[in-house]
Amino acid sequence: MYAYFTKLKEPEITPVKAGFLFLLCTTWLLTGLVGHDPWKPDEAYGFGLIYHIIRSHDWIVPTLAGDPYLDKPPLYYWTAALFAKAFAPILPLHDGARLATGFYTAFTLLFVGLTGRELFGNNRGWPAAIILIGCLGMLLHAHEILTDNTLITGCAMMLYGYALSLRRTILAGVLIGTGLGIGFMSKGFIAPMLFLLISIGLLLFRNWRTRAYFTALGIALLCALPWFIVWPWLLFQRSPDLFTEWAWTRNIGRWFSYARSGNFRETFYYLKALPWMAWPAAPLAAWTVWEARKRIMQEPEFQLLLTSFVVMLVLLSFVPDINDQNGLPMLLPIALLATAALSTVRRGAANALDWFGIMTFALLAIALWWGWAGLLLDNNAKITHWLKDYQPGFDATFNATPFWIACGVTVGWIVLVWRVGRSVRRSLINWAAGVTLLWILIMTLWLPWLDTGKSYRHMVDDLKASLPQKYNCIAGVRIGDSQRAMLQYFGDINTRPRSTRVCDLLLVQGNRIAKPIEDEIGWDKIWEGGRKGDQNERFRLYQRVRQ
Repeated sequence: MYAYFTKLKEPEITPVKAGFLFLLCTTWLLTGLVGHDPWKPDEAYGFGLIYHIIRSHDWIVPTLAGDPYLDKPPLYYWTAALFAKAFAPILPLHDGARLATGFYTAFTLLFVGLTGRELFGNNRGWPAAIILIGCLGMLLHAHEILTDNTLITGCAMMLYGYALSLRRTILAGVLIGTGLGIGFMSKGFIAPMLFLLISIGLLLFRNWRTRAYFTALGIALLCALPWFIVWPWLLFQRSPDLFTEWAWTRNIGRWFSYARSGNFRETFYYLKALPWMAWPAAPLAAWTVWEARKRIMQEPEFQLLLTSFVVMLVLLSFVPDINDQNGLPMLLPIALLATAALSTVRRGAANALDWFGIMTFALLAIALWWGWAGLLLDNNAKITHWLKDYQPGFDATFNATPFWIACGVTVGWIVLVWRVGRSVRRSLINWAAGVTLLWILIMTLWLPWLDTGKSYRHMVDDLKASLPQKYNCIAGVRIGDSQRAMLQYFGDINTRPRSTRVCDLLLVQGNRIAKPIEDEIGWDKIWEGGRKGDQNERFRLYQRVRQ
């Protein structure tokens, strides 16, 4: 599939260079997986589902703070619970659970690299992975407790299977089917829709209308059947009502309701978000498409990647929940198309990208060091006042280990960009190294500041200290999913619906100026608080006045 690219000679990736690229990917992958609490909003409720599995050993019904929460199948939650229990002797449960994200992201990078090598030649495996870790959209989400990380792994396996389908039919079918099953058990029916539309779309091209391709699809369906059947059947056996809630109310029915509503204001969201989410791969991918415009109808590698991207863009633009993490699968074909540009982008453009990246990351690194020093020294700079106002209550302290890690990585980055020559591949390595530098600085110097604003630990501790020694139960009003999960994890506090009249305590979530409850007669406020970094989100605890 890569005849055109074998004509373009590139420097071989020696074992030493491969070792360096492996170290770069590993450093990017592992940084930020441990050392901080579950962050609002997605990590908090996601870990709440994992925490239920750990405590109750109920692997069938995803449950959040005592209530079934059937938004997504539980594959990611299962994996995270296993990691959390395995590493419980040395890591907090939430840090151990987050290692599941690293596990799946590592496989995503592996299959992206294998796909790049299969489509464009032996020298394109490592560059494909390097381009993906350089995409800005991957940086935060690929280190969070998110089921989307499992979905993108499934999509990466499917793409590799499609790439192999014209050459190694059985293996291709197994990979496509396994990736399809992983995607289904991650976020429900999105992965099957992607499989259906990509498979049909490829039939528009003569290269894919072959017996080998149809055989691979048949094997894929057989391999995907256990993933489609086992957990849904177990859920149905547990409760037909819960099965209906998952399959229809939370999934298929939501799609139909969204389509009938006609409210498609966010349909073009990804057209605006992808330029920064996929930077710098997006312009390179666009150049690849332009340069290969006359060969697209003849070369299957471009047909596969363009069909996959178009299907993902259209399908994901019409799901009920449109956000950055839902669009992560689109980064896969974009990064692979960018990989094809390594041999065709002009040297001047490569140098411009290189210098832009070096200057950008140098300035951002200086800003991070300067802001951190200002907080530590408590100077009167405007940025220091702004940072303290943004996270009121934060007290900066010097920690030697994170400081020396940040120093070593900064010096290493300077040496790298000083010694590495100029080429397209090296400019992408420099970009990925710059992204990794900033991520390490954030996860070392700035982690305490971020954790103060994104964690509910201090708020829950304060609330728990204010609880009466004796009470029946706590009723909740407007308590969000993330907040309920963290109340249970940090404080072992479970709130009940307001309709429960036996509760003598009432916890209300609201903003700073809103009226807490409609009728305060009969209730006495005994506590008010919130996260240190959020002055608008407030929690108020009331006690029933005894007559």
